[in-house]
Amino acid sequence: MLKCKNIALLLFLILPLAKANMSQADTLKVCYDQWAPMTIFPTETSPDRGVVIDMLAHIFSEKGYEIEYYEVPLARGLDMVAEGLCDMLPEYLLSPSSGNDFVYASEPTFSYSTAFVIRRDDPWRYDGVDSIEGKRIATGPGWDYSSVSVDYQHYIDAPKHSGLVEVIAGTDDVVDRIFQMIKANRVDLYADNDLVLQHTLHRLNLENDLQIIRPGFDMKLVEIPIFSTAIPKAERQKLIQIWNEGRVAMRGEKETLLLKKYNVIIQ
Repeated sequence: MLKCKNIALLLFLILPLAKANMSQADTLKVCYDQWAPMTIFPTETSPDRGVVIDMLAHIFSEKGYEIEYYEVPLARGLDMVAEGLCDMLPEYLLSPSSGNDFVYASEPTFSYSTAFVIRRDDPWRYDGVDSIEGKRIATGPGWDYSSVSVDYQHYIDAPKHSGLVEVIAGTDDVVDRIFQMIKANRVDLYADNDLVLQHTLHRLNLENDLQIIRPGFDMKLVEIPIFSTAIPKAERQKLIQIWNEGRVAMRGEKETLLLKKYNVIIQ
């Protein structure tokens, strides 16, 4: 009986300390936008957050961090990082106009190959920007392809092509809408990250209607985590180091397993 009382007393003393340590755990505030399967807004029926978020959660939870997620459009996420409301955003293009609002990590999340999606019966293949002449192209508001093809971006920006470029906006999933528009013969083609195209094609069950065309653009789409300059420098450098070392450690089998979870493969 005395032994049981001693154990109970020990637990009584230890549990409050454990709870205190948990409450003092470092918290990482993460802003991200919807870009399935890399980053996904969870729902009641599907709690998955995507390849990149799963990877990030694994890397930082191993170091004792608790993570708070803020699911927001990209522009709002960038503002929140600049304002210090979020510590980081897991994927952003390398931009010379980043200013002093954030700092890039050294290790990218991924270097993505780009591809096109077209109708299954369309014989078209990409052979430089001249090959898209006369094609009805889908894109989103403010989307920038210049990091993978300056010529393609200039083409869709040119006023003389405005009648052939359909800018799809709205509050629902733009990529899903574009796929349905291609199927319905309202537009002809759409370019994006190959993994995004694979995931969307499979999820919407449109393999019999649409096809992915490779190769796409010559250059890869490099996405890199950004960290807020509102974080004290020493803490920011620590977070960046954790990401850099963790991302390197995730290469190989761990990365492949994450991709398989979302039914995509690197071509």
